[in-house]
Amino acid sequence: MRNSIISNILLPFAMIFSCMPWHAAAQETRKIIHSIRTDVRAGNVAKTDGFFLGENASGRPINATMSAHLKYGFRFGEGTVYGRMYPHTYQGIGIGANTFFNHGEMGTPALLYVFQGSRIAGLTDRLSLDYEWNFGASFGWKKYDPDTNPMNVVVGSDVNAYINLGFILNWQAGKNLNITGGIDLSHYSNGNTSQPNAGVNTIGGRISAVYTFDNGHEKANTGKDKLYGKERTDCTFKPYVSYDLVLYGATRTRGVEWPDRKYLVPGSFAVAGFNFNPLYNLNKYFRAGLSLDLQFDESANIKDHVAGDYNQQDQPKFHRPPFIEQFSAGLSLRAELVMPIFSVNVGVGRNIICRGNDTDGFYQVFILKTSVTRRLFLHVGYQLYNFKDPNNLMLGIGYRLF
Repeated sequence: MRNSIISNILLPFAMIFSCMPWHAAAQETRKIIHSIRTDVRAGNVAKTDGFFLGENASGRPINATMSAHLKYGFRFGEGTVYGRMYPHTYQGIGIGANTFFNHGEMGTPALLYVFQGSRIAGLTDRLSLDYEWNFGASFGWKKYDPDTNPMNVVVGSDVNAYINLGFILNWQAGKNLNITGGIDLSHYSNGNTSQPNAGVNTIGGRISAVYTFDNGHEKANTGKDKLYGKERTDCTFKPYVSYDLVLYGATRTRGVEWPDRKYLVPGSFAVAGFNFNPLYNLNKYFRAGLSLDLQFDESANIKDHVAGDYNQQDQPKFHRPPFIEQFSAGLSLRAELVMPIFSVNVGVGRNIICRGNDTDGFYQVFILKTSVTRRLFLHVGYQLYNFKDPNNLMLGIGYRLF
């Protein structure tokens, strides 16, 4: 299970390494501008559970978090189509170390992630408002253990997903040096691959230094470049419709709750799904549309199929729910931010074919798409139910029709 979580969370890393044109710095049409970034971040821990309020072995609230980061980044030069279309967009790979000042019960997680950022608005010649997201894995948590760590009822695995979003003021302090500062939010969880999974949420501030290596004078590309398979001599954009087909799968755990008792159903359950997502490409940054979402969850509505009286069993047994209670079909509204290599897709939907409380409701999806080729992409996502309940990971592959 642990190896499966690691391999699934880190799918985008294989892609960003293949997309990094290490060989391309000498090619005029593939110029790359490299940078090194260091971040220091500090923040507050959201009090989502009594464990953070002081119901822990130390007897003290867990209020603060701090982390240090080292990142390699690159952006496409103006001799490329991407460089002309997205001149302020950068991406790369980062590592970090995080402390919650309670190593004995929470650990000191290490971070490995991909990131991407870009400009929101230019404020002056040297100052801009930017955003940046991070997505990856965090390693080295002290997870819940009934014998050695019984009070940590929020972290159920030693490897968890790491998601971060920051809004940053970016000041150009010199030719090659930028200083940035802003606010960010972070979320850690395992996508219900193990229990407990209350998750850890933080909000805080950050300050960064960015050194950009001098590539010399870039020579503009005067020939034709290919973008999405179409020859273009400038950065004009014509709206069009594309169609994303996605297959995904994952495993999950399932807990059930009765009025007087909570119980973790033993074992893991399979999840599989299919999305058909037509998207109208409004401009180079934004797509939107509808998605037909089909999902099979082996654990859905299992609470309604307990064998016998659960009050008379230390370890209740369950019958397998019928297929109609494990299957759901819904429609969702989707919006997608489009950048080089990565796209971020969010959606809100409602199941229209379903049976049982576990699938009868609204769902939300948060997805990172990583381009492998012009049409093929990796799909790493997370689904919630009713805007609050963690449901499952969505790990798969997609194909785009133009």
